[in-house]
Amino acid sequence: MACTNCSTGTKDGTPRGCKNNGTCGTDSCNKLTVFDWLGNMTLPNGEAAFDCVEVRFKNGRKEFYRNTEKITLSIGDVIATEASPGHDVGIVTLTGELVRVQMKKKGVSLNSPEILKVYRKASQKDIDIWSDARDKEEPMKVKAREIAIHLKLEMKISDIEFQGDGSKATFYYTANDRVDFRQLIKEYAQVFKTRIEMKQVGFRQEASRLGGIGSCGRELCCSTWLTDFRSVNTSAARYQQLSLNPQKLAGQCGKLKCCLNYELDTYLDALKDFPDFETKLHTENGDAICQKQDIFKGLMWFAYTNNFANWHVLNIEQVKEIIAINKDKKKVSSLEDFAIEIVIEPEANFNNAMGQESLTRFDQPKKSKNKNRNRNKSKEKVSNPNQAATPNPNQGKNPNQGNGNKPQNKRPVIIKKNEDKK
Repeated sequence: MACTNCSTGTKDGTPRGCKNNGTCGTDSCNKLTVFDWLGNMTLPNGEAAFDCVEVRFKNGRKEFYRNTEKITLSIGDVIATEASPGHDVGIVTLTGELVRVQMKKKGVSLNSPEILKVYRKASQKDIDIWSDARDKEEPMKVKAREIAIHLKLEMKISDIEFQGDGSKATFYYTANDRVDFRQLIKEYAQVFKTRIEMKQVGFRQEASRLGGIGSCGRELCCSTWLTDFRSVNTSAARYQQLSLNPQKLAGQCGKLKCCLNYELDTYLDALKDFPDFETKLHTENGDAICQKQDIFKGLMWFAYTNNFANWHVLNIEQVKEIIAINKDKKKVSSLEDFAIEIVIEPEANFNNAMGQESLTRFDQPKKSKNKNRNRNKSKEKVSNPNQAATPNPNQGKNPNQGNGNKPQNKRPVIIKKNEDKK
């Protein structure tokens, strides 16, 4: 899902694929970006610019680097950064005071000695080596998967990322259990002739790196704006009264969708006003158990234990009133006295005023009309098996064409059945 054109740059080092200095809207060029709303503001007199920059690598991976050489950098510049060993090549995505805010947000110390430094702006030679290394990743990934299958390892090579100078390749893999890949690394080093680093990622991190389209029709949240992956439980689906269907609740990563937590707090706040779902109502006709809730309308459906087929709709205020009566060790007469009637409004059907045909007209197979005609003819033949075929002499003529243009007198044709010969 990366922008392959951005890896090819011009002589001054700026990418020419997106035509916008690395900030185009094609997936990873715009993945998890931060709008620099301080970009058009100047620093006060005597204030030095913040010496750290945010750099983006393949599939939206971002790191912070210290600009010790005081190089003039702007968003979209391709730079060479420190790596172990050699150097790496990335694109600057953020500069200035907003980098300080991002570092605090991600828990990176501002004075940490572990922050690597920026070497220089990438030259054309650096960009060519970087581009050649990126072209090797896809065929290399296919070969790496074949080797892992040959060694019968229960793991999946999801992605390969080359370092900017081509001296090291990082293999990202997913696995359910621990994998002994010592023999695998030996095979990779022998086949690919480069330094190998294995890095295990979770299934959610794999989906965020690869990207994709969710069931909602939009890009995955984890690959566009979501940075932290919180645990998602099936209780979130129960609170929202969703069907516990794993095919509908699972995302591209095979785990529960992260969006199940988005509206969970709103549902929990609404459920504070509701009585407990396991509450029983005691009536003279029998005990009643809650079967369903409507959080937005404040309704609850109850049914008697001896008749689960009939449900009665009650407001939460009426349910609380019955519960208060039951606490005094009293019973109400029946639920019918408190039940409300729900008026079903007629659905507004759309009438096509333009006379256009339905889009589903090709879903049903078209019936053949010739079959019906053949059936009718066969029925007529069966009903009159002895009918004599008498030719009509006036067939094909106009009845008004006669002597003096007078209509001819038509005689009725009498059809007799063949009498049995004696």
